[in-house]
Formats: sequence, C-alpha cells, structure tokens
Amino acid sequence: MPSHINGVLLKNAIINASNNLSNYKTMVDNMNVFPVPDGDTGTNMSMTISAAAHETMAQNGADISKVADGVAYASLRGARGNSGVILSQLFRGFAKGLAGKAEADIPALAFALKSASDTAYKAVMKPTEGTMLTVARETAEFAVQSIDEFADIVEFAEALLNSARQTLDKTPEMLPVLKEAGVVDAGGMGLVIIMEGFIAALKGQEIAVSEKDKTVVQTHYKAVDTEKIKFMYCTEFIITKKSLNYSIQSFRASIERMGDSMLVIEDGDTVKVHIHTNRPGFVIEQAVKIGELSAIKIDNMKEQHIETIAKEPAKKYGIVAVASGKGFEQIFVDIGADSIVKGGQSMNPSTEDIINTIESVNAETVFVLPNNKNIVLAAEQAAQISDKNVVVIPSKTIPQGISAILMFEEDASVEDNTSLMLQAISCIKTGQITSAARKSSVNGMKIKAGDIIGLVEDDITTIGKNPNEVAMQIIKSIADDDSVVITLFFGNDITADDATLLSDKVKELYSGCDVIMHNGGQPLYHYIVSAE
Repeated sequence: MPSHINGVLLKNAIINASNNLSNYKTMVDNMNVFPVPDGDTGTNMSMTISAAAHETMAQNGADISKVADGVAYASLRGARGNSGVILSQLFRGFAKGLAGKAEADIPALAFALKSASDTAYKAVMKPTEGTMLTVARETAEFAVQSIDEFADIVEFAEALLNSARQTLDKTPEMLPVLKEAGVVDAGGMGLVIIMEGFIAALKGQEIAVSEKDKTVVQTHYKAVDTEKIKFMYCTEFIITKKSLNYSIQSFRASIERMGDSMLVIEDGDTVKVHIHTNRPGFVIEQAVKIGELSAIKIDNMKEQHIETIAKEPAKKYGIVAVASGKGFEQIFVDIGADSIVKGGQSMNPSTEDIINTIESVNAETVFVLPNNKNIVLAAEQAAQISDKNVVVIPSKTIPQGISAILMFEEDASVEDNTSLMLQAISCIKTGQITSAARKSSVNGMKIKAGDIIGLVEDDITTIGKNPNEVAMQIIKSIADDDSVVITLFFGNDITADDATLLSDKVKELYSGCDVIMHNGGQPLYHYIVSAE
C-alpha cells in the first residue's frame, strides 16, 4: 500500500471519483429535501468534478501540486449550483495546502484537507451546519487529529471515509428539514461518494462510468474546454535564483491575483513559473527581483472574436441575466439585458458559462442577475474571476430580476444603481407553481408525486390538483393591501386560454391592482407569479 500520493495517483483518484459520482448522481438528486424539480445536487456536483477530471486527462506531470492546481482551476470554472461552487472551493483549498509539493504523505494530506474546509467556509457568507460543509470540516478535523495513528495511506483514507459517513448520518439532527424529510444531506452524500472513488484509486481499482451516463460526461467535457478565453497571455519562464536562501513565497503571493492556472515550482536554485495573465510585464518585473530569467515564452491566447470586440469602445454599463424559457429571455432583452445565460431550475449554468457571457458584453461594468437562489454563488464566483468590474445583484427569482432591471438608470453611478436594484428585489414577493417530482413530506404536509405544489419564496405552502387553483391560492398569500402590481408568467405547458382565465379571476379579486400577464415559456413551472 502507498505511503505517499503523487500527481499520477491523484489524477487517477479524481477520475475515479468523477465516474463514481456520475454513476450515483441520480440517487443524490433524489435526496434533495424538497420535491420541486430543483437544480439537483448530484448532477451539479457531478458536472463540477467531471470538469476537473477532464483537466487531469491533459496532464502528464507527476507532481501532486501541479495536478491539484489543474483540478482547482477546472472545477472553479466548471462549478454549477451552490453544491458545485462549494465543491470547487474545497478543491481550491486542497490545492493551496499542497502548493509546491511533488508528493504528499499522511500529514500533508491531512493539512490539505483542513485547508480545503477552511477555504470553503470562507467562500460561503452564512455557512449552514448539517450540510456538505459540516461533512468536510469534521472529516478534516479528524484527519489532523489522527495523523500519528496511521502509517498506511489507504487505512488513513478509509478511516476518513468512516468519519465522513458518521457526520453524514448526523446531519438530520443538525437540520430539522432533513429529519422531517427522512434524508441525510445530499451534498454530504456526494462528498462521501467522491471519497469512495478516491479510495478505490488508492487500492489500484478503476471505476467506469455506466453506459447511461457516458453521454452526459462527454458533453460536459466539451462545454468546459474554453479556459483560454479568460486571460490573454500564457506566460512561462525559468528563474535562476540569486541565492538559495531566497524564499519564493512572497513572489507567489505577489502574482497569484494577476491570473489563473498558476504554477510556481521550486527545485534548488531553479524556479519554473507558468501563469495565464493579462499583465505579463508585472509578473516578469516581480520575477527579476529573485534572479535571472531564461526560456521566456509569452503566447497570446485570446480568441479572434474577443479581440475584435476589444477594439470597439466599451459602453459604461452592461447587464447579464440568467433565464430559462423563450418568453423570459425575450422579456429581459426587451427591457435592457445585453446578454442572456440560458439556465434556471434543473439546468444551472456553470461559472464558466457566466464568465463567458460577461466577457462577451463590451462594457466597463457588468451587472449580473442570477434570478435563482442556486445560481447566486456561481455568479459571485464568476465575478471574482472576471477581469471586468462585475456587480452581482443577488436576485433569487425571475420577477426579482425583471424588477431590478426596470429600476436601473443609465446615468446613475455604479453604487446608486446597485442600491436601486437591491431595493427593487426586496419589494418583490414571488410565488411558483410546479408539479411534485416525487413523494415527500414537507412542513407536515404529505406530498405525492405529480401533485401541484405552490411555493412562496422557498417554502411549499399549498398542495392541489389544478395549476390555476393552486396559483390563485399562492396569489392570495403574496398579495396584500399594499400591492399595486400583480404579474403572472405562464409556462410552456399552460395554454393562453387557461392563463387568461386565471388573469381574469385575479383582476376581479384585486380590482385596485394592475394585473399583467406574460408568456414566460418556462419549463417545469406552470406559473411564476409576483406581487409588488
């Protein structure tokens, strides 16, 4: 059994873990607490780690730090949904913990896991215990505490897996909503499945993707093969240090925010540097402080259509909105959105998708409207990666996003527009009507697969058999004496006649309000309604 893990073994472990999660992602999806057709935790985590697996396939090096850096970079850009973003942050922290290492023993792995947990917690504004974050943290804490108890890495990893399973089993006691639904946390289960794939690789076992999932994995691999779009210059060189006593930590820290895919590998008096950046001159200036440079290579990686856009004068503001459904997409364009990221429930766009759309908008400042609670983190991550000034307005529903754009003022400052748009989304009450994807129990209500369910914001409040009847109940719960506008968006499975019947009843009941009806064309949701 191995006492150390190198880059080749980590590469095999990532591929194994990706394949294992791909095989079980439907099971993880079905563990989502609510029976709505949501963003699907298993699918999001699987697509995120498959981006990392694809990246490792292109690597031939044996250094564990280099492979870990590639995994972190690819997962960051391929992250989908909240669970995918958190997973990418775990990989990012893991890579930080292994920086500069050719291989890792038990102590190195333990502290890399601690770095992974710490990084993921810092990335989430309000961490919730009883989730995949808890599973990661308690596993990392066990790893650090158990360093001296193991000499064999496989035995150490199996002990970590056992600890992760024990924490996972406790998640229903930490989150009452899990206990009521009779499930453990879906993201935590995804982490356990990933760990199982790692351990199989440590034992020399190979996990294959089942036939039903191969097409999905291959399609995703194509989707993330666009990393060259972000930073223009692939910059590489070798530093011959002036002194062996010179530490490269300050150099690494000075350039890490200047680009992506950074590798700074030290070997005696030689340091090999690789970074994708838009400021190669700055990187070189920092490097010459250490010693002599040689083998300097700077390649322009920007695609031709991006170069063409860059030649045109940039306008002051641009707006990117996430939407699903031809009606919604057209509405956003009509009211001022420059570009649309296609996605929403059950089809969360990746960080990469959002970055590419931001970069396609020729504006100095780009406002991003995620319009879904499960896309906000990916949008914020895209904002951190993008070279542009990006402001994420954390809209969690389509009506919030529409209201935000309507409040936007072209002549206002970035700060004033941000304030106006945040105020707009706070004034919108949203209801959604969909069909239950499976049997469940929520808030004491027994739900059968196929039932029509109504949600107010994130809470299921109504169950029925007819979309119009449930929609009417939801509207009554969100509209009050202060409401001035009620808007109905009907989905692609609702006829215009049925939507008109609902609209007429609402107008009759709320004669003092403006009642507006639109064809949103959205999948999955029969109606999305709002009151303001």
